[in-house]
Amino acid sequence: MQSVDIAVADLASAMKKFFRRVLPVMLVMLVCNQLNRSNIGYAQDHLQADVGIGAAAYGFGAGLFFIAYAIFELPSNVMMEKYGAKIWLTRIMVSWGIVSFLMAFVQNEMMFYVLRFLLGAAEAGFFPAVIFYFARWVPAGQRGKATAVFIAGSSVAAALSGPIAGMLLSLHDVFGLRGWQWLFGFEGVLSVVVGIIVFFFLDAKIQDAKWLTAAEKSALNATIDQEDAQHTTANGTQGGKVNRWKMLLNPQILLLCGIYFSVQLSIYANTFWLPTIVKQIPGTTDLSVGFLSSIPWVCAVFAMYFAAKWQDKAKSKRPLLVAALLVAAVGTLAAAVATPVLALVFLAIAAMGFKSASPLFWTIPQSALHPLVLAPAIAIINSLGNLGGFVAPFGFGIIKEQTGSVVPGLFALAAASTVAAILVYFLKERKPAAEATEKASAAGTTRMEPSTAK
Repeated sequence: MQSVDIAVADLASAMKKFFRRVLPVMLVMLVCNQLNRSNIGYAQDHLQADVGIGAAAYGFGAGLFFIAYAIFELPSNVMMEKYGAKIWLTRIMVSWGIVSFLMAFVQNEMMFYVLRFLLGAAEAGFFPAVIFYFARWVPAGQRGKATAVFIAGSSVAAALSGPIAGMLLSLHDVFGLRGWQWLFGFEGVLSVVVGIIVFFFLDAKIQDAKWLTAAEKSALNATIDQEDAQHTTANGTQGGKVNRWKMLLNPQILLLCGIYFSVQLSIYANTFWLPTIVKQIPGTTDLSVGFLSSIPWVCAVFAMYFAAKWQDKAKSKRPLLVAALLVAAVGTLAAAVATPVLALVFLAIAAMGFKSASPLFWTIPQSALHPLVLAPAIAIINSLGNLGGFVAPFGFGIIKEQTGSVVPGLFALAAASTVAAILVYFLKERKPAAEATEKASAAGTTRMEPSTAK
């Protein structure tokens, strides 16, 4: 009994060190990722004035990123499994930083399209690589917390991106460069520098971590191995091989893709078009638009914090996920019929919903899927779901160019969130695990199992 208590203490100590040392690095990486994704939202009007990129072309170019992301996501994750998360995450960051830097020299629509496509190809695999890294380092009972904190970083980054973009855009004609060139150039160089630092800071495997004691490594490895064995037994594959591709055809995974697609619709419609909506408020400037655009994301950070606390206590994530999606739907619908100032308030409410939905969503595939299929499954869910990042900005661009308003697009987002809330109830949930399994996971969290009936 004493040895069990010691192992539990060693595991808890290892997790404290992970959250203090590794998670902050992941958050810095995510901030850089979000800055480079969202900066064109603030540069849109300047690109139209200086380069001649109209609303439809802007929406198409913004969306091309996600087409490339979907195409290269799975191959990127296969390479990540081959070379390890440490090397591959470094490659991803450095390459997307270089492409983002080159955006400072875009001269026409075609160049804009090519660079946006290359940026998507460069970034492909980043998020699934981080989620897979968590699955190999963090026991299931604390993985939801790690994922929630990580995804909350995207809201922090979105909140920071507005003021940062506003200040960089204000450097207009400094050293002969346009403000939008400073925006792309600075944020691209930042990603390259952080990517190089990551290579020397992250450890590929638990046994490589010099900041863990031998006992902590042993306890953490034993817990992860035990959870892998439980997944193997639950899926009836003990002693045999797992057919990844057969598992990926599971209807539950396709259902997860559909729900995540809806979440991404809302996230990226707001990422790329929120500054345009805010500019409808009379008297705004580049700097004030940047600060006002950060309000929904700041609100989302607080909402995600409380959602993370609630999810740790909840036996099922489904009701929380449904609630978050419905909040997103109601907030978006209200924003569509409100004045510009009130629209910003309602979009803040919507952001609290759709951003909270993301970490709630990702606890499902992490705990439900077999370890041998986890990386490719997450890659497929993320890549197909991220196609919402193509549909949203491109669709909004066409709507804006044809009608002069993004209001019809907001109605469509509200409908999509409502449909996603309905789809959540078709997810199958595994029955509560045995007491021994709960102790091993250190959480007692009810997991989802795509291959078993409710």
